[in-house]
Amino acid sequence: MDRAAKKELVATLSEVFKASNVVVVAHYAGLTVAQMQTLRRQAKQAGASVKVAKNRLAKIALDGTDGAVVAPLLKGPTVLAYSGDPVAAPKVVSDFAKANEKLVILGGALGSTVLDANGVKALASLPSLDELRAKIVGLIQAPATKIAQVITAPAAKVARVVHAYSAKGE
Repeated sequence: MDRAAKKELVATLSEVFKASNVVVVAHYAGLTVAQMQTLRRQAKQAGASVKVAKNRLAKIALDGTDGAVVAPLLKGPTVLAYSGDPVAAPKVVSDFAKANEKLVILGGALGSTVLDANGVKALASLPSLDELRAKIVGLIQAPATKIAQVITAPAAKVARVVHAYSAKGE
């Protein structure tokens, strides 16, 4: 890789790390190309990204970002997973690591907070942002439907009484 390509890679990685909320670092030694493609596909579907870069270039790109705290983890064959959603990347990497024991989670960063492997797994167990939004909407809608039922109940009772008197009169 020539010097210009390295500078371009560092610049793009730096922008990616500044834009992402979470970075997960894992060792991928022993994974096949097909398995890495599967990991990338799953990450893309979840709204995350997976990148394999030279550790030295990744450390330079991480410098000056919140994810700079993961620089000590960049040793050996590492893969970086990142996303804007704080749960997407950890969930994808954690699920993939359960299925493939050759992917070993080293740790990560949530903003400027350092996470160990257990912290990444704990973050992966949280519901995603979309799931939380759905739960909130459900909680907001539930009282509205109950209010509508309470308001319409007296009118329905009056209608039943009037119907009963009209049926009695016939």
